[in-house]
Amino acid sequence: MSMLKHPASKYTAFPPVSLPDRQWPGRTLSRAPVWMSTDLRDGNQALFEPMSIDTKLRFFEMLTRVGFKEIEVAFPSASQTDFTFVRRLIDEHRIPDDVTIEILTQARDSLIDRSFESLRGARRAIVHVYNATAPIFRQTVFNVDRAGCIELAVKAAHRIREQAERQPDTEWVFQYSPEVFSTTELEFALEISERVTEVWAPTPERPMILNLPATIESATPNVYADQIEWMCRHLSRREATLVSVHPHNDRGTAVAAAELALMAGADRVEGCLFGNGERTGNVDLVTLALNLYTQGIDPGLDFSNINALARTIEECTGLPIHPRHPYVGDLVFTAFSGSHQDAIKKGLAIQAPNTVWQVPYMPIDPRDLGRSYDSVIRVNSQSGKGGIAWLLETGYGLTMPRRMQVEFAGIVQSVMDDTGAEMEAPDLWQLFARTYLEAHRPVHLRQHRLVETQDQHAITLKLDVEGRAQELNGVGNGPLAAALDALGGPYAIHSFEERSLSQGAGAQAIAFVELSVDGMPGTIFGAGKSTSITEASLLALVSAVNRARARTPG
Repeated sequence: MSMLKHPASKYTAFPPVSLPDRQWPGRTLSRAPVWMSTDLRDGNQALFEPMSIDTKLRFFEMLTRVGFKEIEVAFPSASQTDFTFVRRLIDEHRIPDDVTIEILTQARDSLIDRSFESLRGARRAIVHVYNATAPIFRQTVFNVDRAGCIELAVKAAHRIREQAERQPDTEWVFQYSPEVFSTTELEFALEISERVTEVWAPTPERPMILNLPATIESATPNVYADQIEWMCRHLSRREATLVSVHPHNDRGTAVAAAELALMAGADRVEGCLFGNGERTGNVDLVTLALNLYTQGIDPGLDFSNINALARTIEECTGLPIHPRHPYVGDLVFTAFSGSHQDAIKKGLAIQAPNTVWQVPYMPIDPRDLGRSYDSVIRVNSQSGKGGIAWLLETGYGLTMPRRMQVEFAGIVQSVMDDTGAEMEAPDLWQLFARTYLEAHRPVHLRQHRLVETQDQHAITLKLDVEGRAQELNGVGNGPLAAALDALGGPYAIHSFEERSLSQGAGAQAIAFVELSVDGMPGTIFGAGKSTSITEASLLALVSAVNRARARTPG
């Protein structure tokens, strides 16, 4: 088979929601939702190898440190491992006082009973029950009509209430999901949810949770937002209901769907860190939370050490995090493109502390996530002078003149074209040193003696030229002019700059000399390094002369 020329013969567009006076497009997000991590249930059941109890305990403790107050920990009726894990959390007093665990169960009496058994002795717990409500599931999977679907949900709601009354020492929160809400008729989703609500009789003081999952993401995010707004408008006990969303990522738009759903009135979001979960995964809670953060909203979750968080999750799940994953991927704070590097370098140079963050191509300060600028700019064959200059400046204190940046970038580019490999800061420094600081042939400066008078400088240079010792003398209005006079040749100093590479006693200076050469287009640079500014400038001049001779032999 191959892709169809006319896919409409096989696939149909999802129908829009009739909501002409929709309000969500005019709203903005101003606060974080209630977060519920389903990493230990939905995320766990999607792994090649589900986590062991000890691994789940490690993961649970990490979630509490990040700041999650609601954590779906297991499907205790599905496996002994999940049941045992819930018991260990409770029996070993591992649940912080401000954290509520949640379990999931299907709408069957025996499974509900087993779930409550796992929760015996819990201080507070959410019991989450679901049944599939979408037409294709009613007709194809379960062979029930609407009435039969409602009967199943209502019966489960009664069973949950009865079991909760038998354990009055636990503070119970009830949650219902019309599973596959995203493809369920809205009128039916409302009807079945209302029937469950009647059984549980929530109040504003003791609300229930109504979870409206995009179990299968089947439409654009705006359609999901319309569905959520429609439900929020029609719920008879909206003030006693926390509306929760659980977007999956089948279409790759779960984050957008969650954001628009919050604008449409949702109070709570279920998802996984870094988007783990069935098929294409659940909504990525890290991305969602940090999207809020970049808009000036406290997400209530602490990702100050996101690298450690990512490594822990990779170890626990066995799933690698993509290097381009938003905010946390190894390469997301990395720019290879020359124009991007130049813009970032300029932005970082003028970004003042404790001011509004405004750095090109960087929506968030890496330091807020415990990351550094070390990996922001890296060099490959697509890179330009800005990135190269940034790495040398931050890694070695080397600030090249702008025209020298252009010249050296060309040298780097040539090496990259030959090797195809990435160059890191030490590689760039070694190439810079070989190109400029170690340009000792054919002329090598051994010693110099400088005599200053009121009007001029006289200099004696002791050199090796082509391996032969020579002593040259020159005069000029400064050391460089005198040295250039001594060297002779068709050279003119176009510019000179010097900088400090370090501070304190023994600090080294680096000097840059730009030469123009008769008959040679453009200019050429040399560099010299020494604890003496004068010696550094003379070494830079000799470096430039040697590089000019190499370019124009004879």
